[in-house]
Amino acid sequence: MAKEIFEWLKSIAFALVIVLIFNVFFGITTVYNTSMVPTLVEGNMVFISKIAGISHGDIITFETDITLSQTDLNTLSPIKRLFVSEETHKNLIKRVVGMPGDKVDITEGRVYVNDVLILEDYINSNTNGETHITVVPEDQFFVMGDNRLVSLDSRSEIIGLVEKDRIIGVAVFRFWPIFDMTLL
Repeated sequence: MAKEIFEWLKSIAFALVIVLIFNVFFGITTVYNTSMVPTLVEGNMVFISKIAGISHGDIITFETDITLSQTDLNTLSPIKRLFVSEETHKNLIKRVVGMPGDKVDITEGRVYVNDVLILEDYINSNTNGETHITVVPEDQFFVMGDNRLVSLDSRSEIIGLVEKDRIIGVAVFRFWPIFDMTLL
């Protein structure tokens, strides 16, 4: 009997270690809005790496000061609603356009990084608004959604530049829906 209990305890301890390692280095997030269309759509689930380096064009998820609205809460499954409230801060998912040290200019619907027009085959509309950032400060990033007409991102004072310590991770793989699995 003691040997059986010991085997159960070993199995439970092993499972807890695996969960801890997964949560430290990796994560999963769900897309809840349309700001990354056509790349990611509502309901997509993505696997994120919390240890990957960040590069131009990467899709990242990060914490904001925006709190969840009642509408946001209504879109969550009943199980997810158990873990959040209207005081919970919203995480967003966006694409890295400007890295520390970069110059970012948005003019006439085009995006320039370090005075070079970037080719954005992942968007299907021009970029609205005008933005001129002489230098993205150290440990900060300029991010935008792929659906530029509706995305709340670094062009907005509400979001602004994203500080490195607010970044949760880099999206690496869309695994849901199954028929739409792809590396990001």
